[in-house]
Amino acid sequence: MTDKPPIVLIHGLWLTPRAWEHWIEHYTQLGHQVLAPAWPGMEIEVEALRKDPTVMNGLGVTEVADFYETIIREQARPPIIVGHSFGGLITQILLDRGLGVVGVAIHPAPIKGVLRLPLSSLRSAFPVLSNPANRSRTVGLSPKQFHYAFTNTLTAQESDAIYQRYHVPAPGRPLFQAATANLRRNSATTVDVLNSTRAPLLLIAGGVDHTVPPALVRSTYQRYRKSRAVTDYHEFPRMPHFALGAPQWERVADHVVHWAERHVARQARKDTDDRR
Repeated sequence: MTDKPPIVLIHGLWLTPRAWEHWIEHYTQLGHQVLAPAWPGMEIEVEALRKDPTVMNGLGVTEVADFYETIIREQARPPIIVGHSFGGLITQILLDRGLGVVGVAIHPAPIKGVLRLPLSSLRSAFPVLSNPANRSRTVGLSPKQFHYAFTNTLTAQESDAIYQRYHVPAPGRPLFQAATANLRRNSATTVDVLNSTRAPLLLIAGGVDHTVPPALVRSTYQRYRKSRAVTDYHEFPRMPHFALGAPQWERVADHVVHWAERHVARQARKDTDDRR
C-alpha cells in the first residue's frame, strides 16, 4: 500500500501504451500505482493493430477524453495525469473538467486558440492532412516519416528499431480537429484557459522536436497566462518528440514526477491548513 497518488499515462498518435513501458517500470519502482490505458479500440498488441488498424477509424478527441474521464473517475483518489503529444492535449481537457490532482502535458498537441503552426509541424502531419479522406481513416507513417517526426536526433538504424517496437497507424480525425480548431465555434480541442480552479499544469517542450516545436508549447503556455491556477513550462534542449524513449528519457520522467509530487504535497498541506 502506498500513500502516493496513482499516475495515469495517456499516449498520443502513432503509439500505444507500449511506448510508456520504461516509464511504467520507473514510476512503479518509485512507489506509484501506474495505469496506462490504450485509446478506445487500441487495447490489442501493436502487431495486431498494424494488421487491422480499422478499429481506430473515425476516433476523435472527445471520444478519447471521455474514455479517460471514465477511467479516472473510477480511481479511489485523484491521479497524476501525464500525457504525451495528443495525450498532452487530452490531459489539458481532463484538467479543465476538474479531474486529476496535477497534470503534465509532454510536447502537447495544440489547444484551440494557439495560432502558430510551424512548418516542421505541418511536415510531420502531412501524411494525414494531405488527403481530406483521411479524416475518417487510419494512417501509418513510413520509417522515414517517423524518423523526422519522432526520432530526429537518432540515427536511422536507431529510429527503425523504435519504429518496429512502437509505431502503429493512427486515426486521422484528431489531426483534422486540431488543424481546423480555430475555424470552429465548438472545437473538440477547446480548453477554458481562464479556469482558475483546475489542478496545476506543467507543459514540457523538446528543443529539437519537429512535431511540436518549443514555440508551439510556449504559445500554449501563454494562453494560460491570465489563469490563477498554476501553469509551469520546462524545456529539454536536446529532446525530440519521442521523449518517452529517446536518450535521456529518464531526465524527463524524473522532472515530471518530482514536479508532480511537489505540487501534490503543497495541495495536501493547504487542505490540512483549511481544515484547521
